[in-house]
Amino acid sequence: MRLVLLGPPGAGKGTQAKVLSHNLNLVHLSTGDMFREAVKKNDKLGLMLAEYMRKGQLVPDEMVNQIVLNRLEDKSIQNSFILDGYPRTKPQAITLGEFLKSHNMPLELVIYMETSEEIIIKRLTGRRVCKDCAAIFHINNMPPKKNGICDNCNGNLILRDDDKKETVLKRIEIYKQQTAELIEYYKRQGLLHTVPGDFQAKELYNILCDLFKKQGLL
Repeated sequence: MRLVLLGPPGAGKGTQAKVLSHNLNLVHLSTGDMFREAVKKNDKLGLMLAEYMRKGQLVPDEMVNQIVLNRLEDKSIQNSFILDGYPRTKPQAITLGEFLKSHNMPLELVIYMETSEEIIIKRLTGRRVCKDCAAIFHINNMPPKKNGICDNCNGNLILRDDDKKETVLKRIEIYKQQTAELIEYYKRQGLLHTVPGDFQAKELYNILCDLFKKQGLL
């Protein structure tokens, strides 16, 4: 199975991608993870990427494409993957499509997790991250055993700048501007299927599995 998960910040793409990749034996390809790996290499590409991320600027399409497509070249992918967070623009989608076609592994499904602004804000502003081991908790949905302390390493849990309400609202607006054209692009190709991102994770997982069965992918 080869699919893309689209949705605004806080839609739950990462959560669903992790569960689906584990249960269906798919490789989870997250741009966030790939960016962090690229930065760790500390080479020319990694240094340029780190600078964009430090300034909070959008990473250029060419750079994003290079990082993602390099990962897709890896033989360990074996023709089954979930792309989480990519593509985010129509030019990225076009480049991805051309690459996958040339490798005889076109996309089978693009899922848009349509999520209300109210739910996005509630999810992201409640998220807490361990400053030491980067474990993620949520004050309502997945609280730590001890308030403000990581269950795994006893590190302090923090509210990231990205998850503060004013930043979340900006992220939502940027997402809308970036992806309106992208969603229409995949809709015209007959690949797009919209699911309700407001549902809890287990409910949404069941909806996705039903969709896969209807599409003959399970």
